[in-house]
This record gives sequence, C-alpha cells and structure tokens, in this order.
Amino acid sequence: MNLPEDYNLGYKYFLGTKIDLSKRPFIPREETEYWVSLAIKEITEEAVCLDLFSGSGCIGITILKNINGTCCDFGEKQDLFLEQIKINLELNKISDKRYSLIKTDIFSNINKKYDFILANPPYVALNRIDEVGEDVKEFEPHVALFSGSDGLEIIKEFLLKAKNFLKDRGIIYMEFDEEQLKEIEEIIKINYSKYEFFKDQFNKYRFVRIEK
Repeated sequence: MNLPEDYNLGYKYFLGTKIDLSKRPFIPREETEYWVSLAIKEITEEAVCLDLFSGSGCIGITILKNINGTCCDFGEKQDLFLEQIKINLELNKISDKRYSLIKTDIFSNINKKYDFILANPPYVALNRIDEVGEDVKEFEPHVALFSGSDGLEIIKEFLLKAKNFLKDRGIIYMEFDEEQLKEIEEIIKINYSKYEFFKDQFNKYRFVRIEK
C-alpha cells in the first residue's frame, strides 16, 4: 500500500497556508477548509482563540495568518504533534507572542476563557471502521480519527466542558459526522443558548456553530 501523497510530498496547503506534515499528523481535509473559511469571516482582530485537537495546527495557524491581532492557543495531547505545530508556526513566521502550545486532553491544563473555540475532534465511529479508506487506517493517526463505538465519546465530553472555557458571547465551531447530528443537538440544547448546523461543500451536515 502506498503512502498518502501528502505525506510523500511532506506538506499540504490549507486555505493558502503551508502546513508541514513531517511528523505525520492527520492530513488536513477540504471539508475542514470549508468551515474554517467561514469562521475566519466572523473572527475579529484581537480575538482570543483556541484550536483544540490541533494536530498539525492548520486551523489556528490559518487564523493567525489571516487575522491581524488575534491570539491562538493550540491544544493537543500528543507530544509529537505539539512538535509538529511548533514547526508549522515557525514555517509560517508566526510571532511567539501570539500563541501558546498546551498539552491537553479535552481542557486539562487550560485555565483561561476564549472568544472562539475551534474543534475538529476525533469522531469516526469504530462500528463504521469498514467505511474508512485502507490508506487512512494504515498511515494516519488513529488518535485523531476514532472516538468509541459511535464516534461520540470525545465530542460528548468536549461539549459538556467547552462552555466553561468560553467568554460571554463566546462561540464554538465544531466538525462532526452528519449521522451524529441528532445526538449532538440533544447535548447542545441542554448546555448552550443558540446553535446552527451547516452543510459542507458536498451537501453533508459537517459542522455546527454554537453560542454560549
């Protein structure tokens, strides 16, 4: 089986931002590009952001490159990927005054509140593993893909905790699998004031915007 093309190349562009993949984080997807491009339109200068489950750091770095004055913390539990994020921050010449790297497992070691939390958590259901491409299963990090039998294990914990790390009027953008929409909606209804689900460029429900 051949190594994915992006790993062979060693990098990928994400909304025009060059993202090094030398540590083999999860390869950024175009579905993620789509919703991040919409989030960027809403994020204002001076906003304080958190890119959680950061992986390569593609989401937060794209925000820092495109919106002057923003700051972004990168939350990631894998040491190897924290190294990857640092590589990408240096590659894109981001001032170290604008970011922090935090080793965290769903908000552990995080002690501040944010204007925006952007999350692409693991959400692939183990009971649907047969639908995952063989090259993905073979080469991409499983820690960035799978989250229990229904794919919701990490999302549930994230949504229950995230409100405590949002400023007043703070906003969450979160990616998910459209088959999980109803269960995610039930959690959001109990814990948040306002939300809206959106489809991606392939007409599949792919992300949700949530207000505290």
